Amino acid sequence: MGLMDFIKKQFIDILEWTESQDGTIAWRFPMAQNEIQYGGSLTVRESQMALFVNEGKVADVFGPGMYKLTTQTLPVLTYLKNWDKLFESPFKSDVYFFSTRQQIDQRWGTQQPVTIRDKDFGAVRLRAFGNYAYRVVDPKKFYTEISGTRDTYTVADLDGQLRGLMLQHISDAVARSGIAFLDLAANQIEFAKQIQAATAPSFEAIGLKLETVTVQNVSLPEELQKILDQKIGMGMVGNDMGKFMQYQTAQAVPELAKGAAEGGGGIAGGAMGLGAGVALGQVMAQNLAAGLQSAQAAPAAAAAPAPSIKPEDVMATLEKLADLKAKGILTEEEFSSKKAELLKKLV
Repeated sequence: MGLMDFIKKQFIDILEWTESQDGTIAWRFPMAQNEIQYGGSLTVRESQMALFVNEGKVADVFGPGMYKLTTQTLPVLTYLKNWDKLFESPFKSDVYFFSTRQQIDQRWGTQQPVTIRDKDFGAVRLRAFGNYAYRVVDPKKFYTEISGTRDTYTVADLDGQLRGLMLQHISDAVARSGIAFLDLAANQIEFAKQIQAATAPSFEAIGLKLETVTVQNVSLPEELQKILDQKIGMGMVGNDMGKFMQYQTAQAVPELAKGAAEGGGGIAGGAMGLGAGVALGQVMAQNLAAGLQSAQAAPAAAAAPAPSIKPEDVMATLEKLADLKAKGILTEEEFSSKKAELLKKLV
């Protein structure tokens, strides 16, 4: 290098990073062709860490504080460059700063329902969403595994990867919590803790710490929600099938009338209305027959032996049949026929 080149060359004597905006996780100090002045100053703020990299090899890591850059404060770099104790010349090194602030209000959620095992329903497909927060705790690992030599690395760059890590551990979290689906809504804090516990090791593997996880909502797909609503309705009437069917019939009458009126007036609309009317008539007839049988059997109820089949078994079978009908496996006629057979066993 000529004398003029040496004179023009600038030496960096202050290394620091003032974050100009949110969302930046890693930032490389712009060196260009400049060298760092021996004895220069390194300032690392409370929410930061700094990393020196020599020719691709990670050297010294600095936490918050102000440092004078000498062979004593740069022991790893000194070793990599084979400096002796009397070395006092300018030197080259890449310097990366990392933000250790919490990156808050990060969103996670299931785009498609996730199938999980459930002790009440056997298996359910649920949707869930919430927030999480994380921070960099190991800049060396984050540099080698994620950010590398990029000038900047942002929260947006990590979003897809971290969201995937959150979602892949939902089933594990439900299994570890032991909470039934019907109780998840009332135990969202515990559910969130289990998600955090299941996901935290994956964050640690890339130099991050998962600080908090929140669950804002847990829900079923629409078709399963309808079945659950029926189960809840049964519970509200004390699992009395007669009362439940009367309620269902009363709710269905206006909808059937509206459907018949809006069916287009054609053959198809008339057929739909007729089919609905027949189905409704069957339900009402079954309810009436059940009521009459109950009334006739009332005087002899005390002397009659207990039915051989338990009411809860009938209810469980009806719920399974309703699920099959909702999925299109059973027709309305087949469902009504089986339901009538089961209801007769209760009287």
